[in-house]
Amino acid sequence: MLATPQIIQTTVETAAIIHLTVPRNEMMKVFGPAAGELMATLAKQGIAPIGAIFAHHLTMSADTFDFELGVRVAAPVQAAGRVTVGTLPEAKVARTVYSGPYEGLPAAWGEFSAWIKANGHEPAADLWEIYSVGPQSTPDPAGWRTELNRPLKT
Repeated sequence: MLATPQIIQTTVETAAIIHLTVPRNEMMKVFGPAAGELMATLAKQGIAPIGAIFAHHLTMSADTFDFELGVRVAAPVQAAGRVTVGTLPEAKVARTVYSGPYEGLPAAWGEFSAWIKANGHEPAADLWEIYSVGPQSTPDPAGWRTELNRPLKT
C-alpha cells in the first residue's frame, strides 16, 4: 500500500555510509551485517544516528545493486573500515511511503514509478529507501514502513 505521493525539495544531509556493489540476490545477505557494522562504528565514535537506516541506490541493473547503506548523522563520522562519510543529496524528489513487508517493495516501486510517469515527471538514475519502521520496531510486517524517494530530472 502506498501513501499519496508528493513532490518535495530535499537538502543535503550528512550520513555515515558503507558503499556496496552486490548481486541482487545477495542484497538481504549483506544488508544486516553491514547495518550492524555501521551502527557499531557510530557507537564506538559516540555519534548518534538521526532517523532510520537507508539504502541510496546509485545505479541498478538487472543483476547488480550499487548502493550506499547509511544513516543520517549530526556530526561527520571518522572513516573506519568500510564506514565513510557520505550524504543524502539535495534534489527535487517524488516521495511516498510504502506500508508492508520488504518482499512487496518491487511492486511498490513499480506502482510509484507509474505514478511518476503518469504525472509528467522524468526520474533521475538514483533512488533511496528509508526503512522507517521495520523488524527492529515490530515483528508484524504489515506495520513496516519504507519511505521511497526518487529524484526527478529538472
